[in-house]
Amino acid sequence: MTEGPVAPSSDIDLTRPSAARVYDYYLGGAHNFAVDREMAQQAIAMWPDLPLIMQANRAFLRRAVRFCVAQGIRQFLDLGSGIPTVGNVHEAARRAVPDARVVYVDSDPIAVTHSRNILDGDELTAVVHADLRHPDTILSHPDVRSLLDLDQPIAVMMVAVLHFVPDSDDPAKIIASYRDAMAPGSFLVVSHASQDGQPVKAGSHQDLYRRTPTPMTMRSRPEVTALFDGFDLVDPGVVFLPLWRPESLDDVDEHPERFTGLAAVGRKPR
Repeated sequence: MTEGPVAPSSDIDLTRPSAARVYDYYLGGAHNFAVDREMAQQAIAMWPDLPLIMQANRAFLRRAVRFCVAQGIRQFLDLGSGIPTVGNVHEAARRAVPDARVVYVDSDPIAVTHSRNILDGDELTAVVHADLRHPDTILSHPDVRSLLDLDQPIAVMMVAVLHFVPDSDDPAKIIASYRDAMAPGSFLVVSHASQDGQPVKAGSHQDLYRRTPTPMTMRSRPEVTALFDGFDLVDPGVVFLPLWRPESLDDVDEHPERFTGLAAVGRKPR
């Protein structure tokens, strides 16, 4: 497998930062370019906690995957998966279940290129270049159909991606399309940027993301909760990132509102 940076192809616009590559930079990855690092450094100058928030988001993803595995889930559909870095879905799942199957989906061509290179030769994963806003296209994709059994429970991951879906695209309707295709007992895993806890800094952050092809729409706790229509929220419900089932009290910051991302997992009733 190849894990080094991939040279940009001619269809990649290097004049504008990419949300996926900026996120990779926050996590300490190598799959980003100068334009992405410039934007990330501007954001960190305004909001020094950003790398910690992104790391807390990745830690939530790992905890949520382990929770789903403990509930019997063996297959995952990761929407808006970005660029694979240490601790991604297949790595977290396979520590407990070596034959866990994962399909990664992203609309960023360079994220897809990196994913395919890193996962080359892994027959239990697939990478699909598609936009999560088109559920029918994704759910009918041959790679999804060949690797995942939608008649059995599945975990659909929407981690740090729904804030890039504007209200005009009706994220609740998009989620409902996936929900209707999911077998009873399936799970929806969501983390979402929010102004809750840090409204001034969050507002400046949204302004910065308007420079990218994927501007950000932050949502409040009631708005994120509403996205789980048709699911039963798993305790503790919609909370700040570090508060979703922390593995120890040492993992909980004294001021969890610093971590403005909201996290939740819902289960489709049987």
